[in-house]
Amino acid sequence: MILDSHGRKINYLRLAVTDRCNLRCFYCMPHEGLNWLNRQDLLTYEEMLRLSAVLVQNGIEKIRITGGEPFVRKDIMSFLMQLSKLQGLKELSITTNGVLTAPFVPELKKLGIRSVNLSLDTLDAARFMDITHRDELKSVLDTLNALLQHDIDVKVNAVVMADKNIEDIIPLVELTKANKLDVRFIEEMPFNGNGNHYESLEWDHIRIMQKVKDHFPGMQKIQDAPHSTSYNYNIPGHKGNVGVIAAYTRSFCGTCNRIRLTPDGTLKTCLYDDGVLNVRDLLRSNISDADMLLAFQEAINKKPANGWDAEHNRRAGNLVSESMATIGG
Repeated sequence: MILDSHGRKINYLRLAVTDRCNLRCFYCMPHEGLNWLNRQDLLTYEEMLRLSAVLVQNGIEKIRITGGEPFVRKDIMSFLMQLSKLQGLKELSITTNGVLTAPFVPELKKLGIRSVNLSLDTLDAARFMDITHRDELKSVLDTLNALLQHDIDVKVNAVVMADKNIEDIIPLVELTKANKLDVRFIEEMPFNGNGNHYESLEWDHIRIMQKVKDHFPGMQKIQDAPHSTSYNYNIPGHKGNVGVIAAYTRSFCGTCNRIRLTPDGTLKTCLYDDGVLNVRDLLRSNISDADMLLAFQEAINKKPANGWDAEHNRRAGNLVSESMATIGG
């Protein structure tokens, strides 16, 4: 069991396998993209597998594969197969933008992957192009349909952005009427790769849900799962649920049970910190499993109480400016 200094059990690893992405969502990175990591700077599959095995043996029960976009990395399915065989791992899941994912869905089902988070900010082709700078909405919707057909739990994640996709909030909610899926709206965050910040958030979780409630006045609060980052609701007669993630407001931090590993092997104990341990160099220094675990525990012992503390404790002058693609979501 891995505990932080606040007594929270850490049993969830978000593992980013690449920083590369085939979309250019403006809230995540500049239009021209990023300076991608060189191959030698990425963790190898062997390194990630070794680390995952050590952590699973010591309390990590869930691993979520993220990116960038995981399916742009070569041989990702072979890696997922090896991960799925780890003794003690209770849940393996994926976050994807869906552009390349549809052909792999049957194999994901065979691997025992029961849950996929699908990034989808709009159902309108023109707005999709405006937000992502790519004409790929059909591919994403094909992935959504394939996941539903194979009875894989789907969480549709939509970042809510003023003057960009407010008109999509209700159409996205309406996906839950006939489909057993969750639609989760996410507050926009400052991880855009260019350092742009705003002093206040125009569309916070309260305003987002008020818009939904105005349209669906019968909507009811339902029980949130342990460690949930979303506040969840059901609309009578709808097969699926609606949620909102206060990612900028950070009101869910008290029960945080997760750590993140970025594509270059940096451990983040909070989305808003600037990295607390260089795991890649440890792995390449012939460190023993026991000493590696000790290094993790020492870093996790310093995990901040919440995202505001994590941001405050960043190294001097190091404002949040990285892209979400380099963090792993």
